[in-house]
Amino acid sequence: MVINVTDKEGRQIKPLLYASLDAELNSGDRDFALTIPLDDWDDRITAGGRIFIEGTEIGGILGQQTIQSDVEEISFTGYTWRGRMERKIIVPPSGQDYYTVSGELNAILKELIEPRFGGVFLVPDISTGVTTTYQFERFENLLDGCTKMLKEKGHRLKIRYNMGEPNGTGWVEISAVPIVDYSDQIQLSQDSRLKFTMSDKQDGVNHLIVGGKGEMQDRNILHLYVQKDGTIGEIRYFTGIDEIEYFYENTSTDTGDLKKKAIEELEKRMNSKTFEMDVEQLGIDVDIGDIIGGKDFRTGMEMKKPLENIVVKIQNGIVSKKYKLEGS
Repeated sequence: MVINVTDKEGRQIKPLLYASLDAELNSGDRDFALTIPLDDWDDRITAGGRIFIEGTEIGGILGQQTIQSDVEEISFTGYTWRGRMERKIIVPPSGQDYYTVSGELNAILKELIEPRFGGVFLVPDISTGVTTTYQFERFENLLDGCTKMLKEKGHRLKIRYNMGEPNGTGWVEISAVPIVDYSDQIQLSQDSRLKFTMSDKQDGVNHLIVGGKGEMQDRNILHLYVQKDGTIGEIRYFTGIDEIEYFYENTSTDTGDLKKKAIEELEKRMNSKTFEMDVEQLGIDVDIGDIIGGKDFRTGMEMKKPLENIVVKIQNGIVSKKYKLEGS
């Protein structure tokens, strides 16, 4: 894989044969660090330009450049494509409490994404055949909003950079595609000789006491309970020694949104299962949002998790990837 770099308009300048890259595609700040030897750099490579690997999600926009006089290299940092989406906010229309959409998935993405990126991010005119009506959270960032909307319909974001015609400008192509559940296609076990780690937490919080706005007896108090099937409701299921409680204080969230925030907090603290494995050894094109599964035949423990993040490192043209599953 070769890192390519463009000018601010997206016209390709050159491949960077000796550069090094570290990128977090979908975790942390969703950013990257690029280092170019001065012998491989020219003055057309500046902040505002783009880096990409053709046909993949690996890339972003150069944000800050740093030169050290005692080191023969120039460094850049910037946000990945998902990082750029994270830094756009879905603002409710004037006079409305929420931003609501209705229609086919790619058509909705086009409405949400294209006006915000000046022709750099484009959604193809291809129908998924899937429609939805969806209400975004107030002032939710674009990445989270689109990801959650698509997940409800069994879809995910597919992001690829297209370099375009020679001497032309490239663009980021974004579309909705079905989530692939590889756990249904490939049975992973000790016999597959793939390294994986599974853990099953059974002593998580199952009763969340929520303290909202107000004082003393007038304070808004909400009780949330985990049910036997792992759902969250307002009727106690676990009692006695099996009940594990936690007090969650939130006086900054509006009362109408308090329950939603409290559910998110309880989901972080309740019983959970984690699953980690070396996805790259599978030799399949697993993308962010797709699902991987495994089974330990000795204990009978099995689980599956979506791929949440890919950490990319490139040094002298050699690529290594570290895959992180949700919750790992």
